[in-house]
Amino acid sequence: MSVTIREVARAASVSVATVSRALNGKGPVREETQRRIRAVVDRLRYSPHGAALSLITRKTNTLGVLLPDVHGEFFSELIRGIDSCARERGYHLLVSGSHSDRAEIEAVLRATRGRVDGMIVMSPEVDPHALKTNSTDGIPIVLVNGMNDRRLFDSIHIDNFGGARAMVDHLISFGHRRIAHLAGPAGNRDATERLRGYRDAMRSFGGRSSRELELTGDFREDAGYQAGRRLLTWKDLPTAVFAANDAMAIGLLACFQESGVRVPQDVAVAGFDDIPIARFSTPPLSTVRVPIAELGARATRLLFRALAGATRRPRRQETLSTTLVVRESCGAAVGRDARPEGTEFPSNRKTTLPTERRHSP
Repeated sequence: MSVTIREVARAASVSVATVSRALNGKGPVREETQRRIRAVVDRLRYSPHGAALSLITRKTNTLGVLLPDVHGEFFSELIRGIDSCARERGYHLLVSGSHSDRAEIEAVLRATRGRVDGMIVMSPEVDPHALKTNSTDGIPIVLVNGMNDRRLFDSIHIDNFGGARAMVDHLISFGHRRIAHLAGPAGNRDATERLRGYRDAMRSFGGRSSRELELTGDFREDAGYQAGRRLLTWKDLPTAVFAANDAMAIGLLACFQESGVRVPQDVAVAGFDDIPIARFSTPPLSTVRVPIAELGARATRLLFRALAGATRRPRRQETLSTTLVVRESCGAAVGRDARPEGTEFPSNRKTTLPTERRHSP
């Protein structure tokens, strides 16, 4: 049976209240008594009951994390960044997936009341006012890549528009004009911003009307594979495809490889996110790098800032920059002197490659 606080108090010859004050840091306890209680706690291997302790301290030392999904490398990297930062502060995570369903989001928020000290919510479709309504206990919330009313929540976003624009600019610099885009799900903020960046670049460079070159997807590998099948039915295959995330780009590569379409000789392919597997695909995938783990860590630091009592401060809005990573899938002739993961360019400026590395499939 587990040791109780009463047994600790009896062994240390003090009251239960004194043990509670010593362990929680609430109220005065003499240093000598504090040492005696700690010694008994160690000897008896006493561990305070979490629920009971939270009633006293009004803290759970737990953070809630609500994601659209918990499947895939992007979300595992995001959780890794959140968990690493949380553990430094002695916090644990309670993670749930919403599957981008509004009713499920609201159910998760209700279920976590009283169980977490704060929440990180990544749900590009969620209405911030509905989120506020369903978090009536007033715990701090940080939004990741979601719509936000600046008066309600702290938030952090990826520069989706700038990253997508930079990638399409890069493909155009290689001589591509017929560039298709495999978009993410409708209503998803990330997908919408990446689509906007694609359209802006196509319009600026006088390429073909982009609408006829746009395909819909859902950010999953199979959507990329199925999009490849649709592309193979087109009379004129595009010379390049920019997928709204790496998972779909990898599905696209698999379809092309199976069908005998050479990448990049016949079609160049690029993605977005730079998930760990992207550099090991065949061929290695050109992409827009998002520092995914850092995104999670920065969201967690924003949440700890709010937990420190800064609830009356102005809400903070942060934007995380992206980086263009050039690999072989877009036709880049990466030389031996290049770093193994490819050549990187900041995504907030137009990319101009040296003449000897230009290539037009």
